[in-house]
Amino acid sequence: MKIIVCVKQVPDTNEIRINPETGTLIRDGVPSILNPDDANALEEALKIKDQYPDTHVTVVTMGPPQAKDMLMECLAMGADEAFLASDRILGGSDTWATSNAISAAIKKIGDFDIVFAGRQAIDGDTAQVGPQIAERLGLPQVTYVSDFALSEDKKTITVKRALEDGYEVVEVQTPCMLTAIKELNKPRYMSASGIANACKAEIPVWSAADLGVDQSVVGLKASPTNVFRSFTPLPKGKGMMLEGDDEKELAHNLLIQLKSRNVI
Repeated sequence: MKIIVCVKQVPDTNEIRINPETGTLIRDGVPSILNPDDANALEEALKIKDQYPDTHVTVVTMGPPQAKDMLMECLAMGADEAFLASDRILGGSDTWATSNAISAAIKKIGDFDIVFAGRQAIDGDTAQVGPQIAERLGLPQVTYVSDFALSEDKKTITVKRALEDGYEVVEVQTPCMLTAIKELNKPRYMSASGIANACKAEIPVWSAADLGVDQSVVGLKASPTNVFRSFTPLPKGKGMMLEGDDEKELAHNLLIQLKSRNVI
């Protein structure tokens, strides 16, 4: 099998701060990581490779040159090859423009059976790029995959798709696009031998021209959406704990507080 996994390098949201005066992100000193949902997508591809050793796993991303570090991590986990789409022309792309670039990269990579991606990136939380890539490539897609099973002939995939109030079981034929959530698996650690091999690996960097993508559909100018302002929500007011010997007294005290605030 040939599997392509779409990944993204994102800032660690636990370390992100916002400048209260400018409303912009403070990126200095903020570490970058492999997007968590993408790690689940990669892990599922590697699990297939564990079961079928002839499986070839390719990871692809779009980002700045330092995204190579994240791709090396993917190689150290067990991926076979990695590609980086990096070009100033691609900078500032929103989800629509990003999907145009990534789908062009996938077409350049060539034949595949499955395209995996994370449900969403933690720096945007839109969950749009995976489905948009599927539309660009004309692929059937199943999102929010929490369980995965491959038929013996490796032509049919049965997945459990998470919903707000339950789940549904979906059967899909390859080639297809699947987006993973954290419940799907637990990503593995990098191995010592994998790290050694990743450090020696060559990661091709593709420009917009290399991708053969129409430059009018990528980048900031081609993006129909943009971030107007980022801000930290104001903290909520301090809560109040009511005390009483029984439910009747608690209800009475609550009524007093609600009336004093003109709620009722």
